[in-house]
Order: sequence, then structure tokens, then C-alpha cells
Amino acid sequence: MLPNLDSLALFVKAAERGSLTKAADESNISLAAASRRIALLEHRFKASLFERSSRGIELTSAGLALVKNAKELLVSINKMQSEMTDYETGSKGVLRVMASTSVMTHRFPYDLAKFLKKYPGYRVVVQERWSDEAVEGLLSAEIDVAFLINGSVANGLESHDYETDRLCAVFRKDHPLSKVKNLTYSKILDYEIVGLESSANLMRLLAMEASKLDKVMRTRIEVRSFEAIQKSVSAGLGVGFLPFATEQAIDLKDNNLVAIPIKEEWAKRRILLCFRKENSNNQILRKFLAAFIKTN
Repeated sequence: MLPNLDSLALFVKAAERGSLTKAADESNISLAAASRRIALLEHRFKASLFERSSRGIELTSAGLALVKNAKELLVSINKMQSEMTDYETGSKGVLRVMASTSVMTHRFPYDLAKFLKKYPGYRVVVQERWSDEAVEGLLSAEIDVAFLINGSVANGLESHDYETDRLCAVFRKDHPLSKVKNLTYSKILDYEIVGLESSANLMRLLAMEASKLDKVMRTRIEVRSFEAIQKSVSAGLGVGFLPFATEQAIDLKDNNLVAIPIKEEWAKRRILLCFRKENSNNQILRKFLAAFIKTN
């Protein structure tokens, strides 16, 4: 027989609080009932989970092993319950979407809001992922639609142009290159770079173009978000790169920074809307495609 989920939740609370009394109070049960639940868990696993003393309770080695697994199980159960609400009575359909970080910074959230306003009976669940992760999600049928940077599309997927962006170099305004009109990537590579983590498509593109110039991209620090890039550049850690749907220099929210477009053709990137071909007759997907593709 599997352990009771309420008992596992109580066990995790007790472990985190270091007190069964506090865990019982938060769970709205008596201390005696809480003690019985923990005793049943210990009987089920044939191991003592807590060491009890005047200072409270501490996890045993068995308790330490169980608390990790119990937390993972409770998170999975919560996710399952959340996903099942997508199919509650009255919902006309659910569409699962992954969009790269670059896409999320452009017009996609606004287009999505328009779509949901037009079709309030539909539910669209969006996750922000790197392009390669989104491709894997499509191929494994974990999701229905992916917005990707060109170069990531795999066989078996149908793709349509959604929009374009251009990579910009982000400088502090006191940087030597911040006033250069015809900015080239070669000039930027003379300075240290603030980059995204190496799994990002953007970093692979920058590394490839650096090798074509027979130069080395000297990455000083790797971060996980565009916001972190801006903060790192503002702190003087190097030059960053951000995608923008524009060809003009941009003053960022941080008044200490400016973003200047890289003029080389490779810096202009296509953003694609992709889906599995065999899923093209899905009603909600067809309406989604019509709403997004026709905006070009």
C-alpha cells in the first residue's frame, strides 16, 4: 500500500519546522493525530524518521532520504492536479506552448493576450525554454507549438515565419564602442563578453561567428537571463548581447546602458512558429496558427 499523501505532507512540514507540534497546527489536526500519522509512516517504511529530544525533532538518515523523495512526489502531484484543471468541464481546449527567451521579450505576450481575448474558452499554457528544449518538447509531443530561432528546427516539424529580430551589443555609455556608428562584431570581440549559459542558441551563434573571424570570444561571466546580462554590463563586467525587434540604437531602462545593433547580416534572425505536421488538424491549433501567422 502506498503512503498517504497527507501524511507525507505533514512529515515534510515537520522536517522543515523542526517541530511536529507546529506541523500539526499548520495542518489543522491535533498533535495526537499527527503523531499517529508519523508512526504509520515509520511502520510503512520500517525505519525511524525522527530523533526526538527536548529541543524538538531532527531527521534520521532514513528521514533525510525520505524528505527529498517526498518533496519531489508532492511537487509532481501538485503539477498533475494543476494540469488536470486544464480539462475541467467547460474548457474548449488546451494548447501547450514553449517560447524561447528571445521570443518572450518581443511581441509574443501581446499577440497571446489578443488571442485569448478573442477565444476566452481556450487555455494556452506557455513555458519559457531555450530553442533546443522547445524542439525536444515538440518531438516528444510534450507540447503543441514552439516559437524558435531559425537553425533549431528538426525534421518532422512544420514551420512558419513569425517575426525577425536583430542582435544588439549592450554597452555602458562610457564604453569606447558605445558611440561607434557602424558597429561590427570583430570590434566587439576585442573586449570581454557577458554571455548567456553556453546551451543557449545565441551563444552558439556568437561563438561560430567569432571562429569565422579567427577570433576568440572571451566570456567573462555566464548568466541565465537577459535581465542579468543588463545588470552585469551595468556593473562593468563586459559587453552583452540582446535581441531586439528594431534596427535602431536603444536606450535601455538602465540609463547607464545603450544597445547598438550589429550590422552584419547574420545578426538578423528569423523567429519561427513550429508544430508537428500530424497535429495540424487540431481545432485550437488551427485557430492559433491563423491568429499568429497572419500578423506578419
